[in-house]
Amino acid sequence: MEVFLIKLLQFILSISLLVLLHEGGHMLASKIFGVRVEKFFIFFDVSIGKWSGKLFSFKPKNSDTEYGMGWLPLGGYCKIAGMIDESMDTEQMKRDPQPWEFRTKPAWQRLIIMVGGVTVNFVLALFIYSMIMFHWGQSYVRMADMTYGMEFNNDAERLGFHDHDILLGTNIRPFKDFNVDVYRDLSQATYADVLRQGKHVRVALPGNINLLDMIKNKPQFVRPFIPAVVDSVVQRMPVAEDSKDTVVSPATAMGLRKGDRIVAFNGKHISSYNDFTDVINHLDSQMTAASTHADSLRLRQVTLVVARAGQKGTAQTDTLSGVLTSDLKVGFQAADVKRLYKVTHIDYGFLESFPAGIRYGWDVLSGYVSDMRYVFSAEGAKSLGGFGAIGSLFPSQWDWYQFWMMTAFLSIILAFMNILPIPALDGGHVLFLLFEIITRRKPSETFMIRAEYIGITILILLMVVANLNDILRWLGIL
Repeated sequence: MEVFLIKLLQFILSISLLVLLHEGGHMLASKIFGVRVEKFFIFFDVSIGKWSGKLFSFKPKNSDTEYGMGWLPLGGYCKIAGMIDESMDTEQMKRDPQPWEFRTKPAWQRLIIMVGGVTVNFVLALFIYSMIMFHWGQSYVRMADMTYGMEFNNDAERLGFHDHDILLGTNIRPFKDFNVDVYRDLSQATYADVLRQGKHVRVALPGNINLLDMIKNKPQFVRPFIPAVVDSVVQRMPVAEDSKDTVVSPATAMGLRKGDRIVAFNGKHISSYNDFTDVINHLDSQMTAASTHADSLRLRQVTLVVARAGQKGTAQTDTLSGVLTSDLKVGFQAADVKRLYKVTHIDYGFLESFPAGIRYGWDVLSGYVSDMRYVFSAEGAKSLGGFGAIGSLFPSQWDWYQFWMMTAFLSIILAFMNILPIPALDGGHVLFLLFEIITRRKPSETFMIRAEYIGITILILLMVVANLNDILRWLGIL
């Protein structure tokens, strides 16, 4: 429960900040052009019976705006006078237009008001990334420094990759570090350059590999090669998730020690830590199908063969047996990439941080936009995630670096999704305003109301699909 609450608090704080500033962008632009903002709310104040749905609200003296917070944490809104929006206040539109209303302003002013929110989110994301660069700098492991190279799945090996190849780059660009851009480039490239046993080798690629398959296949198309060597052993572990009661970890009970190299798991050869996690994942799928406690206990009884390093580098092989925890935890950690290899760290001065942050943010945005084409495939639709998926991206412990990285990422997503030309989103209003500016013809209010209904319906359907995917993934169905 504690982990859930930490993730939830980070999620709510991040979304609240983004919504506050997004709607603030609309309100600022409205105030500049003399348009009244009737309500400015964080979360939605959906009424229930006689209850207005407001957790609290206030209206400053001599102000036209009511500020407050609703009970439904699905975003927020800024109710602009004389505008057809998600509030669907059609009664207001029946009255005579007033000079302080949105609908009486020139189209170019209305356009600026509509892009005010996404502009703030784009600028905010770039600012956060810049301040991250200034405060924490940038740390990464260069691909060229990953001396163990990569581990490839069968699809990659059929194309000509070999385990332990060190990826250098493609015809698109050289590789800097291992991240999702590696998959993107390999999916579109016509060749990749690798370092194989000290020699440069070029591997021909088709240029149209499905990115989703590369990432979702188990094992994935390519992963950093992590030796199956015990880096640390957990002495005691919680009895169950979020429990304060502890027991001796399976690793400790079996006698695993720092420096041990796992060479077999239940008789299956293990050549890397990646192989070890693949076996655990397969065991997890078998656990899901287990119908009785006895079946579950039998699956959790495992045998490891480990090679122990002697004082002079000789290896002694031991066979260890034990019972894994109910969630298949062993109780040891392998070294991660940043512990295995030399870490490159770059510090930025205040002025230097801005171009670095902008470049980083632009790469994030371009990658996200590039991946959008997969949303319209069957597998892409399954990969959609709702509030649960987004919340799970936050760390289980409060970490300001990860919090701000996630907030900047969500700010970019919020900006991009809002500018899509879908009625009820800012992009839908922008589309109609551009049509008005170009044709000198303003869409009728009846058309705008119907378009708003259509847009809201589309958004609700997308939200239902995304959150249903979260539930199906939680149940292990998807």
